[in-house]
Amino acid sequence: MSRIVVLGCGAVGKHMAIDLCKAPGCDVVAVDVDQKALERLAQEHSVQTRIEDLSTLEGVTRAVEDADLVIGSVPYSIGYTMLEGVIRAGKNIVDISYFEEDPFGLDDLAKQMGVTAVVDCGVAPGMANIILGDHARKMKVARYECYVGGIPKARNAPFGYKSPFPVLEVLEEYAGSGRRVEDGKVVIEPMLSETATINIEEVGPLACLNSDGLRTLIRTMDIPDMIEKTLRYPEHVDAMRIFRDVGFLNLSPIQVKGVSVRPIDVTAALISPLWRYGPGEADLTVMRLVISGEEDGKPAIYTYDLYDEYDPETGTLSMARTTGYTCTAVARLILDGGYSQHGISPPEFVGRADGCRERVEKYLKDRGVCYRMKRS
Repeated sequence: MSRIVVLGCGAVGKHMAIDLCKAPGCDVVAVDVDQKALERLAQEHSVQTRIEDLSTLEGVTRAVEDADLVIGSVPYSIGYTMLEGVIRAGKNIVDISYFEEDPFGLDDLAKQMGVTAVVDCGVAPGMANIILGDHARKMKVARYECYVGGIPKARNAPFGYKSPFPVLEVLEEYAGSGRRVEDGKVVIEPMLSETATINIEEVGPLACLNSDGLRTLIRTMDIPDMIEKTLRYPEHVDAMRIFRDVGFLNLSPIQVKGVSVRPIDVTAALISPLWRYGPGEADLTVMRLVISGEEDGKPAIYTYDLYDEYDPETGTLSMARTTGYTCTAVARLILDGGYSQHGISPPEFVGRADGCRERVEKYLKDRGVCYRMKRS
């Protein structure tokens, strides 16, 4: 019996716990500070629960003390501290917390502790990296393009958007910048400065935003041109540009009747109720990968398309399916001995290991998350 501890019982974390508890030989414990969320989960599924403050090293250490494997799904603001705590406890982990810090700052520690720590293991970064890692060991990749977005199925959502993640995290992304690699050099541009669109057959035209989704690929991949774009409805991007221009996304505090406040915090507090998915509300995830280069001495272009929707039978948002099931697939790989590299492992490292990509793809396909591939 393998004991899996899931740190964080939010929109994705709870569905990873549900997915893992269905597997034979898995004993799953969900840990969060939200007692009500844990109680709802335990009422419907065979998941044990534990209340801990995961923003503290002591809370993380207690939570994982008897774990065979840890799943990380905490807010980005505490993600690095959580990861460090798990590694210091000597536990293997697969993480989707997407913190801002460089995970390789913990690489030496993970190797010293004999820990396998797979980070950024969602959809993109995540499955996209796994696919790229597999291609990079078989061909000379010259260009990598990733276009990805999680959006509400209903276009008439408030400001054209809803989010399963904390709204402040989304707005802080919009206030920030994205990175791409052009001719081997890193180029940084404001996220909302992009004006390109891409047509997705099932959805129609979507606006592209500069994003920082390349993350570890900038360090681990020797590819001269790489981009990752976040996809949103065009009307949503128009609205967010107005928010930016008016100052609603400003990070610097201002004085309002003698009180110091950040405009972005006020914006997040006002919008959060509007952007929360209600029961039965559907989202969708779309992604297009284009990997081009030379294979067996000939030009080759591989295009991958993903279109996934909310599952009404289980009440699982598409973003939880596409992100969470990639993470749980890699968790099963580690538990079964299919991947065991010590240190910090971004998903592209998993993709370059023999057989790992195929096993993850099968795991996802068994759950209805399917990637379509075309070679040209």
